[in-house]
Order: sequence, then structure tokens, then C-alpha cells
Amino acid sequence: MADMTVFVARTVRTMEPSLPVAEAVAVRDGRIVEVGTLDTMRPWLESHSHEIDDTFKDHCIMPGFIDPHLHPSMAAILLPMHFTTAVGWDLPWEDIGPVRDSEQFHARMESLDAALAPGDPLFTFGHHPIWHGPIDRSALNQISTTRPIVAWHRGYHSITVNDACLRWMDLDTAAAGRHPQVDLDAGKFFETGLSVALRHLRGYLLETERFRAGLDRMRQVIHHGGHTTIGDAALGFYGFEQEWDHLQAVMEQPDTPFRIQLMPFAMGPEGDERTDDEFVERVLSYPSRNTHRLRFSDHAKMFADGGFFAELLMLKPPGHLDGRHGEWMTPPERFEAVARALWNAGLRIHVHTSGDLGVELALSTLEKLQWEHPRFDHRFTFEHFGISSAQQVDRMAAVGAVASVNAYYVYELAEAFAARAVGYERASQISRLGSLERAGVRFAVHSDFPMAPAKPLNNAWVAANRLTESGAVMGATERASLEAAIKAITTNAAYVLGLEEEIGSLRWGKRADFTVLEADPYEVGAEALRDIAIWGTVFEGHKFPIRDG
Repeated sequence: MADMTVFVARTVRTMEPSLPVAEAVAVRDGRIVEVGTLDTMRPWLESHSHEIDDTFKDHCIMPGFIDPHLHPSMAAILLPMHFTTAVGWDLPWEDIGPVRDSEQFHARMESLDAALAPGDPLFTFGHHPIWHGPIDRSALNQISTTRPIVAWHRGYHSITVNDACLRWMDLDTAAAGRHPQVDLDAGKFFETGLSVALRHLRGYLLETERFRAGLDRMRQVIHHGGHTTIGDAALGFYGFEQEWDHLQAVMEQPDTPFRIQLMPFAMGPEGDERTDDEFVERVLSYPSRNTHRLRFSDHAKMFADGGFFAELLMLKPPGHLDGRHGEWMTPPERFEAVARALWNAGLRIHVHTSGDLGVELALSTLEKLQWEHPRFDHRFTFEHFGISSAQQVDRMAAVGAVASVNAYYVYELAEAFAARAVGYERASQISRLGSLERAGVRFAVHSDFPMAPAKPLNNAWVAANRLTESGAVMGATERASLEAAIKAITTNAAYVLGLEEEIGSLRWGKRADFTVLEADPYEVGAEALRDIAIWGTVFEGHKFPIRDG
């Protein structure tokens, strides 16, 4: 048996500035031995038995794509549901058409109700009032008074239920009604109020067969996107041990061609029984659980303001068009206390931020913590980074912050938010990347799947072009360069996860993770990134072609 395998390709894009383009990659025991040409590799080839693998002789080898922020457990809950989103989905097992307006939404709900067996609950994902109009408990009662119905918002952070569902949940309505983010009259549970509903729905949603089937679908989605590493950016939201057991059962398999970096969810609501010190101790102990594909490190996830799709982002003046102020997921005083505990323990903090007031909370906290307890290379990461100002970007640069940005917001939401939520100026600057690039702030792009398709090339395409679904350009000066967009799914995504010594580029010693493309992104240019076909991946030296269906 050969000691090494040498993969040759039409082009190898290494993302290494010292040797950006090559022709071959030599691999041994899942690691790269050398990158170059067959001629420059001759000392290795003469010293070790080897085989030349020319499977990719007409392809472009890239470093394995990385999505540093998505949610396998959330996807496992939502993927088995019926989708009613305004923008369609191209999933490995089916194409799902869009539900564009209120009439289509209600017709879809009625047809789903008619197709289900009596008594079965109806769970849908994708309602958004901008397209589908408002819904509440009474509207869902018109569809059925006997079937439990849950209409999950497109942004995930809220649900609406009917009377039958409230009965099915066996909810303590008196206690639930006292929660500030529960509106029982409307049948709505949002932000931290969603956890109230989940306590009563989790037995159904996390039932082993159902949940693991959803995780297996997520496994297909990840591979079809060309990923070799992803970040699970809130493990434990539904119950840490239960999620952990399911992930091990489904993802830790020989035919899983990617690894998952696990980022624990840092805090529960006020009054959570665990103390901050106990949580820190737990996070520091988690790496002892690491398996081959499921890995903890020194990263933890926090939440500032509400969801972006859900229009619950906290905004500085002039606020939302309709006067709403948004919602905090973590009250500011609680946020600072949790962040301080994580910071002082040396953990790397990732913060969900949607609006510029959410960014301000995270940024002012970072500035205070850096003054109190200075740290180098802290990689405090602003996640999503929906609406911000150029001045905030300058401050981020000054204190060494990084960003992991949901660029897809531009594609699906920028025009709708301009007309209905925040006006044109701020909507056109959603997910600003040009400012980050000019200020020297490292950034990745992510999908936050299932908030956006888990397709790194598509996310890079949005980042570099800033085109909406209609084809309009929103905020041309906030485009990322082609180079920055590719880095955002390779080298900088690895950096955000603290894995730059392991993955993200192709050089000696790194893991032999490749994404194999039918065309070279640098040849086709930014405009065609999302159209590049993916052959498959190489994970730790083993080939995994993508198979449809």
C-alpha cells in the first residue's frame, strides 16, 4: 500500500499567500505533506511510496469550505416541518417552492391541514408578516380548532399557536402569561418566551427517531454545500446532554465527511440555576468529551438583541419605521456580567448581534472588558452583524474584534426591510463587509442555517455582489472583494473558529480537507460564484463525491 497519495488538479488554490496556486497536493495519514508540482515534490516522491490520483485533473481544488455558524439541532427540528417561506429552497432531497403572499400562505396551511391524519399536529416553518401578513391565534383557529398548529416564524425566534396547540402543550397559562415575551391572547411566544413553549413541545420535537432523521438530513445539507468543517453556534439550547447524545449517534459516523466545532450556549434567562462560574467550569471541561468529528475548544456563544428576520433587532434612533423598539435576548446588565465571567476565564466570546444597538451593547462591553483585563488575540466575534455603522466598525478594529456575518440578509431581506422595516439607507447597508475589509477587521460569512442556505459559494456570491432576489444592488460600496469573499469561507472562517493552524488553507501539516469544484472561482469571477458546481469533498484525505437524491 502506498505511503502517500498525490492529488493532481487543473488548479489548486491554496489560499496561502506564499504559494497561492499549485498543481498537486501530497497527503499522508489525513494530513498534507507538501503542496506544489510533481516536479517540486520529487524529493518526497523519491523517498516514499506513493500513488498519483488524477480524479481531479480537470477540477479546481480549494481548501475545504467552512461555515463557522449554523445550527444542526435547530435544523433537525425544522427540516421535518412543512416549509412556507417566501423564498424557495433547493435541498438535496427536494426543491421547495416559495409561498409569496398572504393568500398563498393561508391556502398552503389549509391544504396541509387537509392532508394530515386527524389529531396529528401541524408544524410549519416560514411565516413572515412582510410577505404573508400578520397571523395570530384566532387566524390559526380558523384553519382548525381541533388540530394543534404551530406556525414557526421564518426567523425562528418566535412561534404562533392555536387553541388546540395550547391544550396539547398542557401549558400553565397563568405562569406563561406573566412572561414579558409571551402574548397568550395572540398565541405568540418570542425570543426568551420561545423557551417557555419549547419546554412543552420538546418531547415531540426531540423525539429520538424524528430528531435523528432531521440531523441526518442536516448531514446531507452540509455535504452538498461542500463543507468540511462547520461551527455549531449554540449547543445546548434545547438541552445539552440530549443534543450531545443525538449528535454523537448521527454525526460520528465513518461516512460523515466533515467535523463540527461545538460552541456552547452561554446563558439562560435570569434565574437560571447555574451560576456563571459553574458554566465557565463546564465549558473548560467540555474538550475532554471530544470525539473525532465533534470537538469543543475555548469558544462560547452569547446573545445580545433579538432576531434579524424576526424584526426584533434593537436599533438606535430613529428606530423602526413603525415605532417598535425591538427586544433584548439578554438584558444589558446580565449581558455584561456573563461576558465578564467568560472574558476573565480566557474564553473566546461570540455574540449574536442584529441591530446597531445590539452591536453597541457588545462593543461597549468589549471595550470595558479590554480596559479592565487586557487580552491579546481574544477574537471577540460579532455574529450576524445585521445593522451597524461605519463608526462602530472603526471601534471594532481598534479593540481587535472580528466578525462572522450573515451576508444572505442582503439577498432576501434588504429590499423588504427598506420598504417595511428600517428605510432604505440602513437596509442598503445591512451586513456591511466593505467597511470591515477597509478597516482591516477579519470577517467570515456564514449561513446560520436554516436562516440561509448552507451554501458557502452562494454566501460568498452575495458578499461580493450584494444583489437581492430581484437583482437590485444594495449598498455597492459594502461589497467584499473577490479575495475577501473567498477568504470568508476558508482562511478567515478557520480563524473565527480558532482553527487556522489546522484548516482553511492548503500547506504542509494541515488537515487534508478539500472542496473540489468544477470551475476556478478566480477565473469565473465574483458574478458567477454561486453557479460553480461542486464535485464533492476530500475529508482528511478520503474522497466523498456528492450524490444527488
